[in-house]
Amino acid sequence: MLLEKLSNLPGVSGNEKAVREAIIEQLQGHALEWQTDTLGNLLVRKKGSGSGSRRVMLAAHMDEVGLMVTSIEKSGHLKFRPVGGIDSRVLVSKRVRVGDDRIPGVIGSKAIHLQKPEERLKPFELDQLYIDIGARNKDEAEKHVQIGTYVSFDTACTPFGDGCLRGKAFDDRAGCAVLLELLLEKGGPAFDAAFTVQEEVGLRGARVASYTLQPQYALAVEATAAADTPDTEKERSATMLGSGPAISFMDRSIIVNREIFKGLIEAGEKAKIPFQFRRFTGGGTDAGAIALSREGVKAGVVAVPCRYIHSPCSVLKKSDLQHTVSLVRAWLEATA
Repeated sequence: MLLEKLSNLPGVSGNEKAVREAIIEQLQGHALEWQTDTLGNLLVRKKGSGSGSRRVMLAAHMDEVGLMVTSIEKSGHLKFRPVGGIDSRVLVSKRVRVGDDRIPGVIGSKAIHLQKPEERLKPFELDQLYIDIGARNKDEAEKHVQIGTYVSFDTACTPFGDGCLRGKAFDDRAGCAVLLELLLEKGGPAFDAAFTVQEEVGLRGARVASYTLQPQYALAVEATAAADTPDTEKERSATMLGSGPAISFMDRSIIVNREIFKGLIEAGEKAKIPFQFRRFTGGGTDAGAIALSREGVKAGVVAVPCRYIHSPCSVLKKSDLQHTVSLVRAWLEATA
């Protein structure tokens, strides 16, 4: 499964090489043209069928949230800072992989037995956490790790429950899997695909990619927060697993182009594809940067609902992923 392979790869923002190479491997042997730019974006052109009079771009970011080593202690433990938005409260005792050699490690903290009563009442802050790679001391750790080394979560993508998948980096390897499936299938309309970098730290890759591709229409294919859990009131739930892809009308980075918004709805209704609306308007996506490229681009967002996003382990529904492929395909056929 494409998503499983992509999810298991390390690709913290600015270090997307392994993901990019895996996607290029999938492209081999197909009638596709591709290039990489200076920032690391992978740009793919599918000539497809039809007149191709409109330049249409699909975008999905390869990077994931993660960590970076900022110092090495005398004890050999590694201090770190997040790359992208991570809640420090979910990090304690999580397994990680450090550096290109994927050295196994675990995020540690002071054991509850050693904490003062008042300390037990507060969640750990980043300064109280460290990564343990089993090194005896600083000299031993420095043989394997340097300041600036990337750290990714050590979570294997596996199926479980009623048609669900659990794993890391579904934001946005799910979107990458959607783009790959559309690129590799025979026929279909022409479009450009941008597998972008550094979305989690400021939508940086999309800005460069859209400047190069110069689309007239663009759709960011994302993963978005599902809040169908006991701690969220139903009316405040942004999206729900099993209800299909989520169509955005706005977020922190963009007010979605009305033509694209209506086009997605019409495509879903015509093809009888289940979909929902993303009712949370925070966060940002590549669409925000794409819309402001050059003289402006008509841009929209469709996303796969995903529980526990931006954490070491997330959950999505396989049916939502496949319905996202179907909705994007239907929209392309009506637009490109």
